[in-house]
Amino acid sequence: MNEDGTGLLTIGELAKLTGVPVKTIRSWSDQDLLPPAARTPAGYRLYGPEAPARLEIVRSLRELGIGLAAIRAVLHRELPHGLNGVGGPPSLAETAAQWADALDAQIRTLRLQSAVLRSVAARGSAAEELPYMTELARLSARERRRIITDFVEDALDGVDAPAYRSGLLAATPDLPDDPTPEQMGAWLELAALVREPELRAALRRLAEYSARMTPPAGEPDAPGEPQTPGKRTPGERTPGERPPGKPDPTSEPPAAGSQEQAAHHVAELMRIRGEEAVAAGLAPDSPAAEPVIAELVAAWLPTQTGTADPPTEDSPAARARLLEQLETAAEPAVERYWQLLCTVTGRPDPPRWGTAGTWTAAALRAHPGPYELDRSAFDGTDPDRVMRAYAEVTRDVAALVAAVRTEDLALPTPCAGWTVRQLLDHMVWENLMATSIAEGTPRTDHTADHLGDDHRAAFADAVDAARTAFTGSGMLHRTYGPYEAPGAMIVQQVVVELLAHGWDLARATGAATGLAPETAAETLAAARRIYGAAPRTEGSSFAPERPAPPGASATDRLAAFLGRDPA
Repeated sequence: MNEDGTGLLTIGELAKLTGVPVKTIRSWSDQDLLPPAARTPAGYRLYGPEAPARLEIVRSLRELGIGLAAIRAVLHRELPHGLNGVGGPPSLAETAAQWADALDAQIRTLRLQSAVLRSVAARGSAAEELPYMTELARLSARERRRIITDFVEDALDGVDAPAYRSGLLAATPDLPDDPTPEQMGAWLELAALVREPELRAALRRLAEYSARMTPPAGEPDAPGEPQTPGKRTPGERTPGERPPGKPDPTSEPPAAGSQEQAAHHVAELMRIRGEEAVAAGLAPDSPAAEPVIAELVAAWLPTQTGTADPPTEDSPAARARLLEQLETAAEPAVERYWQLLCTVTGRPDPPRWGTAGTWTAAALRAHPGPYELDRSAFDGTDPDRVMRAYAEVTRDVAALVAAVRTEDLALPTPCAGWTVRQLLDHMVWENLMATSIAEGTPRTDHTADHLGDDHRAAFADAVDAARTAFTGSGMLHRTYGPYEAPGAMIVQQVVVELLAHGWDLARATGAATGLAPETAAETLAAARRIYGAAPRTEGSSFAPERPAPPGASATDRLAAFLGRDPA
């Protein structure tokens, strides 16, 4: 402030006080945003005590991107002597609202541009595709619906599946007014996907199946299109979207007559049971998978009411139809179509069905009809002999594991698709899983890493824990599971697994395969008793039995029985 007592500031003093450069203050003064209060005899500008506050207003509005003309109008209105009547300059609030609208429009444009460019980068699009993708991004809601409508009508042309068609048409890509980059990117991918012949062919196959399974018009008890478990019916909620009051899918199924709810119940139940089975390491061809399949078939049967020749009870024909439905619905392009539609519209993604569907289909192939378990497989399991076999097998396998070098972990093994590291992880898991069963808390972390950084210590620790649990929990004299399998037989299964996988490890690392010669023949006999009736179908635990060469050891013959080639 000047020392002359006038209370006025020079331009330099104002700049020092506010941090705004002298050049900027002079420019804003020249544009009538910050008029001086007076001038010195030499013509230099002097600013009044309100100038710092006014300067802060100008600077703030400029930082928000508001133009100089709009700022000038606001400041003139706010001045006591400015125009303040109807039709006069806009107020600060009005100007802020107008500029906010303008910025929102600019942001939407930038998001659109960003989505297009990210899609171009992700898809590796050619330069000539960019104009088309930009045009797709700018389409109206009506134009987007037309693209989907034309696609559905073309794909289903001539197929008599009206409910299926109407469900597809009901699911339209309604982008919100302010879509996220993910939603815009999903729309661009969806618009490209509907041009692919693979998706058209897949939707047509599903429609033809629907038409084939729907009874002719006029037949009684035909409420609509058949429901396919594992796939959401077009236009409906995803299985994970449980409406208010909908029961837990693992509880009692919905009352008869609610076929749509029953279909959702079955789809979710199959997903849950399949993922539980995979997490628990339950092989689809094991006897323990049969109760799971029986439960799923029982829940699925009511959804077939109104289909052509509906099954009424669990039978080979019913299981064959369910398997056919699962195989028909296994269309990756269609699954991607629904995932993109959910993303575009902001709905939750449909649950991933792949893991559960693969397991359920494999279990249906392995258990083509309901059966009662042959309990003779449980006979003749002596706890003391089982524990001796476990000790001898783990002794020899532990020696193999100890010889595995770090560089050996990436080697392939006779177990298709498994490296030595993956094989060792599975062997550790077998011991950990059996231990958890003995302790009454079965593990569900089948897919986790159980090996860590020290494969030797991981195997040794798992064996020690299992041996302690087997002998200290009473497991060898108890029964487990829906079939009341003897605990000793569960341990015997672990012995079979470890000896067979020990053979795999020996083959992978070039070691001798004649493991546990004292108990190998007994373990082979146990494997034949336990697994002799197990199906050797796609998705089974074992490949078809191979011939063993003359003079082969009992361990080599065990490997051959379980589908390895000992030659």
